[in-house]
Amino acid sequence: MAGTPVCGAPAGQRAGAAFIRGFSWFVQGVCLEEAAMTEHWSNYLRAGIVHFMAFPECMDGEGPVAETVERIVQDDFFEVIEITQVKDDNTRETLRNVFEQSGVTACFGAQPYLLKGGYDLNHAELETRGKAVADVKRGIDQAAFMGCSAVSVVSGPVTDDQAAARERLAEALTELAAYAQVKGLTLSLETFDQVTYAKNRLVGPTEDAVAVSEMVRQEQPSFGLLLDLSHLPLLGETPEHALHTVGEHLVHAHIGNCAMDDPEHPAFGDTHPRFGMEGTRIGVEELAVFLRQLLETNYLSKGKRGIVSFEVKPMAGESSEAVIVGCKRALNEAWRLV
Repeated sequence: MAGTPVCGAPAGQRAGAAFIRGFSWFVQGVCLEEAAMTEHWSNYLRAGIVHFMAFPECMDGEGPVAETVERIVQDDFFEVIEITQVKDDNTRETLRNVFEQSGVTACFGAQPYLLKGGYDLNHAELETRGKAVADVKRGIDQAAFMGCSAVSVVSGPVTDDQAAARERLAEALTELAAYAQVKGLTLSLETFDQVTYAKNRLVGPTEDAVAVSEMVRQEQPSFGLLLDLSHLPLLGETPEHALHTVGEHLVHAHIGNCAMDDPEHPAFGDTHPRFGMEGTRIGVEELAVFLRQLLETNYLSKGKRGIVSFEVKPMAGESSEAVIVGCKRALNEAWRLV
């Protein structure tokens, strides 16, 4: 839980899993404070931000999209920005020019409209599945026009025939990855929870995600997985387990927070509250553990500099600007503990 000490216990306990209300964070045998990273984090990672989460008024592809994107790309803290569908033709052209002029790396997330529209890439009915594939292709077309380099998607809901559903999902993803490749983009699948009070998606546990990725990579080797720190407590997985399981299938990472202990909490479920919010699971120390595991599994390195994007949303009464600044401070502080 955010703010829970990870040091001070006997060494043998620190080397094991520390269970906190049913979810464990594995902490290596050395206290975080004893292994501070002296080099700046920018030598090891490219910091990004999920625009449509930081500015949720833009999540449906409307609102002050151009203005808020401009605000982000003018901040050289961020090398990467993640956007979603943009409904206005002129705004899409504006974003394309902004991305080119600023030198920022742009990525495209199809998750918002897949989830809101009820699209299902693993649906048993071919026609329904085909509609989801077609919608993602429209997103890929937008992403290519705006100069994005990658597209991420989400699986459909949990089903009773999960093994068969994963095969159907892999088939759809293989088609989409091939379509994206022609457009000069790569495709990734983001893992989500399997709990009824959140997104409840087929993928799902990291082991299942790897199984799907292996199927897709038989024809599309550039395909990969996106893991989000905020989803791990909801999945009941530790950073050590998830990141060592995903291995070289990991091509993108998100960092965020969740609340899952109190149904009355305003951020209950998969809502991405700011780091360290009272009653939530992810604070600076938990973020530091995740970063350390990214380093140990070689997702982060000087030669690679993997993308790590904030996916954090302001709650009611909070400002996007304040939450974004809080994200920066959380990363800086967590890196000092790595």
